Amino acid sequence: MWRTTIRNRPGVLASTLEPLAQAGANLSVVMKYSLSSRSSRATVEILAGSGRRATLAAHAAGFTLSPTPVLLVEGNNRPGLAYAVTTAIAWAGITVRFLSAQVVDQRYSAILGFRTEKDALKARLLIRKVANTTKI
Repeated sequence: MWRTTIRNRPGVLASTLEPLAQAGANLSVVMKYSLSSRSSRATVEILAGSGRRATLAAHAAGFTLSPTPVLLVEGNNRPGLAYAVTTAIAWAGITVRFLSAQVVDQRYSAILGFRTEKDALKARLLIRKVANTTKI
């Protein structure tokens, strides 16, 4: 996950993403948020592919590597899946720093952030078991 801070104004997000697009970066996740409706600053986080090309593009666009370990999970949706995943993680004593999920048709995609890399690795095993998915 890569992060930068931008002005919270129309067009700034697009201009922030432009160098990534020009470099051919394949973005799996783009999140933009501010903590207050009147904030003049916003945070942008991206999950760009792995490898040297993605790293160079993110750096060139002004992003820095986020200290938060993340997992991107994709698979077939079913009722109660978010509850099952978060319950398994909670029972293991792992804190989720953030979770964003969406469903399109019958497929889900979720990104989860954790306090430590160790927590993310433990959560990966739990999610794989509970969600019955291999794409993490």
